Amino acid sequence: MQNKVLILDFGSQYTQLIARRVRELNIYCEIHPFNKLPKNLDSFKALILSGSPYSVRDDDSPRLDLDLLLSKFPTLAVCYGAQLIAQEMGGVVSSSNIREYGRANLFIKNYDSILFEGIENKSQVWMSHSDTIKELPENSLLLASSEDVENVAYKFSENVYCLQFHPEVYHTSQGKKILENFLTKICSLEQTWTPDSFIESAIGELRKKIGEDKVILGLSGGVDSSVAAVLLHKAIGKNLQCIFVNNGLLRKNEFQDVLDQYKEMDLNINGVDYTQEFYKELSGISDPERKRKIIGRVFIDAFEKESGKLKDVKWLAQGTIYPDVIESISATGGPSATIKSHHNVGGLPEFMKLKVVEPLKLLFKDEVRRVGNSLNIDKNILGRHPFPGPGLAIRILGDVDKDKVEMLQEVDHIFIEGLKKAGLYEKIWQAGAMLLPVKSVGVMGDERTYENCIALRAVESTDGMTADWVDLPYKFLQEISNKIINRVKGVNRVVYDISSKPPATIEWE
Repeated sequence: MQNKVLILDFGSQYTQLIARRVRELNIYCEIHPFNKLPKNLDSFKALILSGSPYSVRDDDSPRLDLDLLLSKFPTLAVCYGAQLIAQEMGGVVSSSNIREYGRANLFIKNYDSILFEGIENKSQVWMSHSDTIKELPENSLLLASSEDVENVAYKFSENVYCLQFHPEVYHTSQGKKILENFLTKICSLEQTWTPDSFIESAIGELRKKIGEDKVILGLSGGVDSSVAAVLLHKAIGKNLQCIFVNNGLLRKNEFQDVLDQYKEMDLNINGVDYTQEFYKELSGISDPERKRKIIGRVFIDAFEKESGKLKDVKWLAQGTIYPDVIESISATGGPSATIKSHHNVGGLPEFMKLKVVEPLKLLFKDEVRRVGNSLNIDKNILGRHPFPGPGLAIRILGDVDKDKVEMLQEVDHIFIEGLKKAGLYEKIWQAGAMLLPVKSVGVMGDERTYENCIALRAVESTDGMTADWVDLPYKFLQEISNKIINRVKGVNRVVYDISSKPPATIEWE
């Protein structure tokens, strides 16, 4: 981990995409808030400053000690970061007469720049800013312009590169190459962050941290907890005890099916049924955040109870991954808005005498799958769609009860099995059904009905941070809608969600 990049977050919606692109180049990076620098600052070899929803001209806009950082690291500053350096170092930033948002063409002014080595002139870039750099600070060199903005890219001092556009987004056609030039040619970083290297270092760290202690892990049937289990099993063997809690909020038949599958993997696993405890605590609760927190609390209570039945357990393992952390604590504490809380993020109550180990907390979802593949985990497990930790409770909008869960289980089963039969399941990143808190009038035969509405959701993504809705065939949707309405009592209307993330989230709660 001596070959890593520090990304400082000023609250941009694209900060996580910067991290994704860096990881795709097989280089490790971490996101930290601009106002909470990591204690191990000397362990980083390069710095990237993110964009921000703020204007550098605002009195309350994010600031930091640039003199310290720019003298310490080769730096790539994106959008707000570029404007911040310009203003703090003696340049002039003002409101732009033309708000540049969307696609633009890059006109390279300095072909000797290492940053733009191999980049085609007039290549497409993505802009997202309302301020502009009117004058560059002293000791700067103009590198590129666009049709409307002169100072689109510049070099400041010796090793500081500043861009008004976003190289991390898909719409910047050669953005990945620009990032690679900065990281490998300017920062001289090695591209050694691979699944195999992660596995090797993670197993070593787990053995060192855990020693001969015993660990308890909650398995959910999903990719994250499965990969965490196998990784821990390789590190500590039979000292890992897995618990699969039936919270009554799983998919149809999932508890027994997944339990059997784990036993075939030679994991120490015990299945326990806490359905009634979850239903009791959720009774009458409609607020999604309260539901998540209740599920997290009951989940932890179950583990406290089950771990008490085992001797000498000292650790609780969790399948937390990086997007969980980012979305739960505002990009690791930065100014980004908190989207939602995650049931497996945020620590444990003081009375629970277990330490936490999270072997995957620095990985994005696609990285978890690649690690799982290197661990030779069954592709049927690795290929499973993500399923929320709180289960169907957050796909039932409003309060939760047994009848609603059973209704949604039947709907979900028809939808997912239909996707598999049609050859669509593996082409989709995540799919599911939502039970909406509304009823509508319908007609069945000669009778009037007043029943529930179901929303189907299918998205494509790589890591869950952004997602686009999948254009499922109309004929398929027609067939699934008919099956759901005809076979599931209490449903008379089916709709399809065509919202992308952002602005929507993948789950409805």
